[in-house]
This record gives sequence, structure tokens and C-alpha cells, in this order.
Amino acid sequence: MTVYAYADGPLGEMLLVGQLAGGGRAVLRSLSLPGQKGAVEVEGGWTLAPEAFGEAVGQLREYFEGRRDRFDLPLDAGAGTEFQRRVWRALEEIPYGTTVSYGEIARRVGSSGAGVRAVGTAIGRNPLLVVRPCHRVIGADGALRGYAAGLERKERLLGLEGALV
Repeated sequence: MTVYAYADGPLGEMLLVGQLAGGGRAVLRSLSLPGQKGAVEVEGGWTLAPEAFGEAVGQLREYFEGRRDRFDLPLDAGAGTEFQRRVWRALEEIPYGTTVSYGEIARRVGSSGAGVRAVGTAIGRNPLLVVRPCHRVIGADGALRGYAAGLERKERLLGLEGALV
């Protein structure tokens, strides 16, 4: 059963979507922000279930308050292609408060050279903004590049983490 909830945060009202699992908990499938490119929209047949996302909302609150540097949530492991999942796993390995280039992610997943564009596309399709830290990927020249929810939000997240000089 697909469930969803909304959570307030400093970047706007977040939409959390997941599958109901044992114990009434949701396995998180998507976290999107208002106005985000490719944002998920609530569909008919989905159930509003804020209680299923209590843990996720709590961890997001701690993150935004500067009391959490890593998320420990059940995530939907079946989303995306195999290549996208490799890229997304590489994102999850970027330490809090640091940034890496798109080229570095491409090297980590064995897709250097022209593969940098494919990596950028996979990062742009990350369905779990904030939780899966695609905001920590920047251009080789240090410039902030591409963020589905907008560069201003990317800058705010990196500022929160102390990653901006």
C-alpha cells in the first residue's frame, strides 16, 4: 500500500512517499520539495498516513537542527536502474560536510569520461532529496551545479553542513 505524508522544513513542505511495511512503518520511496523538477505528486489510491513516517520526520528535524549527519531509514531498494542505484549508493557514501565532483562520482562507479553526463542524469533522478545527499555533488571547478529543487536550496543544505567556504 502506498502511503504519504507532509513534513514542514526550512526548504518548504516536503512530501514523503513510501510503502507500508511491518509495524505500520513506511519504507521511504520518495522525498520531494515544492517546485522540484520531477517532483512526485499524490495519486488517487494513496493513503495519507503521517504516523507511518514518524521516524523519517524525526530524523529530518534532527538533520535540519544540526543534530544528525546521517540518515538511518528503510529505503526502497528497488527504485531506479542498476546504474542509477550504483550512483545513488555512491552518493550515500559522501561524508556530511564534504563535497565531491560529478567526475569523482563517475570514477567511483566506473563510468569516467563521457559517463560523467550519465552520472549527472542519474543524480538528477534521485528520488530521495536530502536523505540521499545529491546536494553534496558539485562541479569540478567548485561551482554549484544542478539540483532538482534549485541551486538556492542546494546552497542552503551545504551551508547547514558547513561545506561552503
